[in-house]
Amino acid sequence: MSKTLDLSKTFFNYPDEEKLKCSLAPLPVGYNRQASPHTGQNEYLLFYPRFGFDGIYPDTPAGFREVSEDIFSHLKETGLVVERILNECLNLPPNFLHEYNPDRTHDAMMHRSYQPATDIENNGLYSHQDPNYFTFVFQDKVGGLEVLKDDTWIPVIPSEGCIIVNIGDMLQVLSNNKYKSAIHRVVRPIAPRRSRHSVVYFYNIEGDKWVEPLHQFTKKIDEKPKYKGFYYKDYTALRVKNAQQSSSEDVIRITHYALPD
Repeated sequence: MSKTLDLSKTFFNYPDEEKLKCSLAPLPVGYNRQASPHTGQNEYLLFYPRFGFDGIYPDTPAGFREVSEDIFSHLKETGLVVERILNECLNLPPNFLHEYNPDRTHDAMMHRSYQPATDIENNGLYSHQDPNYFTFVFQDKVGGLEVLKDDTWIPVIPSEGCIIVNIGDMLQVLSNNKYKSAIHRVVRPIAPRRSRHSVVYFYNIEGDKWVEPLHQFTKKIDEKPKYKGFYYKDYTALRVKNAQQSSSEDVIRITHYALPD
């Protein structure tokens, strides 16, 4: 995303009302702003291929749509590679994760622009976990992404040519906590006072997919499931409802489905 691009003056065309609605998205599809205290100061362009591309992209800068669609295509292929690696690392049957969730039309990509921090406020994006399989993150040299480890926030230093991969809630549930969903946030750096830009790709699953700990990580190794089963669309609906109605951070997390020890 060009650092000189003013999204508020460029994205004139919006999808129709139906395309703006997506129960699996934490935010409306298309262009929008976030400027409330618990979400930070940013604007974004979010699209799902299943909703089409017409009416979402601007006429300027030239080639923005073509480049974005090309990025999406390459990240989808990269996601398939990472999925195979995760499948192998989890010692699952060959191609298990792909056969469990083969439909890639539920994936999404977001261009995000954060306003410079001020002397009194530098929140960019609240602490949260992604609900999906996994997420790719590209951030510019401004940085600001942080992950939580042992109750300490650790900055993710930008590195040219590298893709950040965040494990999401669904892999945490399927693996029965063998893999943990990354808790992360964005802090807008006080210095330098520059806008921050990022591109995020969400490797998602189908809304009607039933999710529960796999028997490879429960019955097969004589361990109790740590989560009750649920439909993915129900979980995302809870998160969307909470984000719309609450003035606090996103308190609906995957622990909502956790079973007692």
